[in-house]
Amino acid sequence: MNIVCLDLEGVLVPEIWIAFSEASGIPELKKTTRDEPDYDKLMRWRLGILKEHGLGLKEIQETIAKIDPLPGAKEFLDELRSMTQVIIISDTFTQFATPLMEKLGWPTIFCNSLEVAESGEITGFKMRIENSKLTTVKALQSIGYDTIASGDSYNDLAMIKASKAGFLFKSTDKIKADNPELPAFEEYSELLGAIKKALN
Repeated sequence: MNIVCLDLEGVLVPEIWIAFSEASGIPELKKTTRDEPDYDKLMRWRLGILKEHGLGLKEIQETIAKIDPLPGAKEFLDELRSMTQVIIISDTFTQFATPLMEKLGWPTIFCNSLEVAESGEITGFKMRIENSKLTTVKALQSIGYDTIASGDSYNDLAMIKASKAGFLFKSTDKIKADNPELPAFEEYSELLGAIKKALN
């Protein structure tokens, strides 16, 4: 039994924080898990910047409403889901992901949640589980699934390496250079072809 585990941002949809950085005119918010491997540190830093500028969930959700999946992402996902089970495993938050899941045809997503005050200020975040991507892949394996995984960032590497087959997709030159053993693709057709081979 196979199950494909995909990252969300950078793989199926644009990076939410980069889009919000551009919309809000705050260049520091461009930093993502491609730049900072420590997700906890990255999120605390982001929340500090939001507080400093008086920005909350509403402003971020307004930006997310204008984000569309990457060109070809929904077609790729539809085809993949016709062949096998697929779960999106993301370090994003339900409050960010839900409108994007609608645009992708409601695939299953495992992600985290934000703590939001009545004022709309994001006061904190609750991670679903520690090392969520690797932990989830190992849990799926423990109930009889062979996992096939793909992502673009530092926080995807453990899930990719722990899987029966794993691929980098639209990753950075540095991550690709540091992990030469991982096949790296730029096009959905290439990734789909590699996953099809791994399914057999």
